[in-house]
Amino acid sequence: MHERRSADTDDWELNGDILVYYDVLDIALELSSMGVRVTRDSLIKQLAEQLDRLDTPFHKALAANELPYTIGGAIGQSRLCMYLLDKMHIGEVQASVWDQKTIDECERNNIKLL
Repeated sequence: MHERRSADTDDWELNGDILVYYDVLDIALELSSMGVRVTRDSLIKQLAEQLDRLDTPFHKALAANELPYTIGGAIGQSRLCMYLLDKMHIGEVQASVWDQKTIDECERNNIKLL
């Protein structure tokens, strides 16, 4: 597995990713994820250890078959920029809000967050 996967977005068995080796961090970096979105059955299977999430409005509607099946995906623009610019942290190419632990770690490693 290349990184933690969201259990409530894509059906893990019907998903295709574009991965590249990213030597800056020595990881497989996901640049794109495309595929069939979760169905009722795949959602419940993938949330096996997080079934409390089925209490949210989105998850309830999906589990009740009230939402249509969809296909989606995109190129991760920030990840692509990170890859092309050899950045250590995605915060170097996109503005966001970071917790203090992340800010401190980036400062210690001379990583300039936007």
